[in-house]
Amino acid sequence: MRTLHVVMPVYNEPATLAAAVERVVTAPVPSGWQVRATLVDDGSNAATKSAIAELGGRLAITTLAHPTNRGKGAAIRTGFAHVLGSAADDDAILIQDADLEYDPADFRALLAPLVAGDADLVLGNRWAIPPKGLKRLAHRLANGFLTLASNLTTGLEVHDMECCFKLFTVPAMRRVIGDLDEERFGIEPQIVAAAARRGLRVREVPVSYAPRSFEEGKKIRMKDGFRVFVVLWRERRRTKRLARAVHSRA
Repeated sequence: MRTLHVVMPVYNEPATLAAAVERVVTAPVPSGWQVRATLVDDGSNAATKSAIAELGGRLAITTLAHPTNRGKGAAIRTGFAHVLGSAADDDAILIQDADLEYDPADFRALLAPLVAGDADLVLGNRWAIPPKGLKRLAHRLANGFLTLASNLTTGLEVHDMECCFKLFTVPAMRRVIGDLDEERFGIEPQIVAAAARRGLRVREVPVSYAPRSFEEGKKIRMKDGFRVFVVLWRERRRTKRLARAVHSRA
């Protein structure tokens, strides 16, 4: 039985956590697959810690914790490292937020390119269906600008670099995890840049998206958008250094 390891960074999500985790562990997946959720509590409040404890008492999930808040990237990296300690080479690793913006019903579609052997990394694409409403359109335009910057840096041609859904084969994750060091939302462009640098085969799959407002708990801020450019500049330098090192050894 192959396992889809779902890494879930959690920070102050007492209202949505239980529903999100329950949807993850019961999500439809291809025949011969099972789902295993790994929650990483990134220094959450008492209500979220209580919700995690309750879930751990009744569901077959793994729970990890940071003593203080470090950021989404740090939580994701902790989850990745833990999963790699026991995952088989034919397993897969996926990022899933705990806020119900993304639907685990998309797991089957995300896994399809991996099952077919056509990809090392599958990215979700929230914008395959044109957004409705001014706020959604503005979000799409801002995301498109960041994705364009990423594409110009990496040479890839993706449509939604910032999408939470990033699904790796285990061998692919082993190739890129050493390149990941971002603590916050900069992990998103860094993952894509590392995938390009390591020559991973990248595919995209349309996914559903139910965005929430800042009042409802959305955490990403404008400064995180500016961080994208810092990360991309640094990753471009890393790629050049790697290319020079390879050339010098040739």
